[in-house]
Amino acid sequence: MRYTTGAANATEPPQKFTFNPKEGIDNPALVISDDTEPAVKPRLCLLKREEGVGFGFFLRKERSCRGHVVQQVSPWSAAERSGLRDGDRVLEVNEDFVDNQEYEKVVMKVQASGQQLCLLVLRAEDYEVAVSEGMDLVALARAHRGEDCARPRLCHISRVPGLGLGLGIIPIEGERGRYYLSPVREGPAEKAGVQPGDRLIWMNGSMVSTLTHSALAKMFRKSAEHVTIMVIDSRSEASYARRRLPILPAFASVHNLPHRPKTLHLVQGPQGYGFLLRQEKLSSGRIAHLMREVDPHSPAELSGMEDGDLLLAVNGEQAENREHEDIVSKIRQSGQQVTLTTISIQGRDYYTQLGFSPLLFYDQTNPKRESFPEPTLPRRDLPSNSPCPRLCVLHREGTGFGFNLACVQNRTGTYISQVVEGGAGEKAGLWEGDVVVEVNGQKVEEEHFEEVLRTIKKAGSPLRLLVLERAGYEKLRKSGLTISCGLISHSMQVPDSTQDCFV
Repeated sequence: MRYTTGAANATEPPQKFTFNPKEGIDNPALVISDDTEPAVKPRLCLLKREEGVGFGFFLRKERSCRGHVVQQVSPWSAAERSGLRDGDRVLEVNEDFVDNQEYEKVVMKVQASGQQLCLLVLRAEDYEVAVSEGMDLVALARAHRGEDCARPRLCHISRVPGLGLGLGIIPIEGERGRYYLSPVREGPAEKAGVQPGDRLIWMNGSMVSTLTHSALAKMFRKSAEHVTIMVIDSRSEASYARRRLPILPAFASVHNLPHRPKTLHLVQGPQGYGFLLRQEKLSSGRIAHLMREVDPHSPAELSGMEDGDLLLAVNGEQAENREHEDIVSKIRQSGQQVTLTTISIQGRDYYTQLGFSPLLFYDQTNPKRESFPEPTLPRRDLPSNSPCPRLCVLHREGTGFGFNLACVQNRTGTYISQVVEGGAGEKAGLWEGDVVVEVNGQKVEEEHFEEVLRTIKKAGSPLRLLVLERAGYEKLRKSGLTISCGLISHSMQVPDSTQDCFV
């Protein structure tokens, strides 16, 4: 006799269960799933430095691998306090994606940032995972700040008779120091990039959060013919608040800014570049490096240089705060071509009033150059068996450059007496007995030992030495040839594999 309880279908004989590993178990409670997406999370580092002090890290570009690498973070520096670590890869500088940008441009962005610098970085391990798996790093950075986050905008507004600035400033109720804007349709402000509802953040170099409405209105009335303001839409403002990030001019896109920097590409002619670089004190008290005595029809004039232009950068490196002799040396080291970034004195005064460097928006205000013709180096045709100088590029390591110098007593000329095995000198291609002809483009073969040593110590890193083995040196000297980079065979030039800069 069979007894049952419950529903009638309980009388059916139970079916045998057979586990099929191909089908698995259709039970969410028993399903174990692996997260196939790696936990790649960028970090936001906000660096704040004191006046006259660097951020405290090296930014390195290794040509054998992708990305811009943070190295040698100094203890107790702004970099270390922000959470920046050795090996981090930089994705963004001041909200601008830079992983695919040229090294020199990235360095310029960092140097022009002012007292605060915002970096979005990935750990070295995470970066390698992201690249190997083909992850979209641009999308990764965008997701970190939010899809609806747009840059703040710097807008330069000029008064129009009868309309003024064409802009209404309205306090946000219940929120002290916060204002939104109402531009007149088709008026000066709207044409300068201001949109209805934009939040006002900054005006002529001053944050408005500490100003009352009456004080702000007075500032606008006293602003003469022009005013420069920074604005942002409300959604993007919320994104910055969520990330606890201040809204800085360094993050902004520019609209209608006057006094843009110029980029001049010069190729040396028979008489040089055709201008004089002079250090002068301006009426404002600023010490500046100015272009003077620009020769007619010279490479300088043909590039667009004007008398009185103020020098901002040489080959992408800031020059304003460098010693005059250092800048002259930098230009000479460039060889047959150089890239200078300049601005008018009036333009520099404008950016000084706003409180930031004109190089801050260098990429936005300068169109990308289509081409820069390679210079033809003055060279002589040499027999295939003629000795050839070598250009060796050395990067300073913990123990120095890894070579020793020597000289013949009471005679000019210096040679390499020892090359440390495995050191920077050996890696760069130096040989014992090499005669040193040039140091960073400066002729030294007729200099005394002490002067050559002093030049090398001042040169910094990287160090570029033009050298030639002794027998070849004597042979070329007897032939009457001037030994220079123009005699280098491309196969003899040792490539510069890395670039680094302390910021």
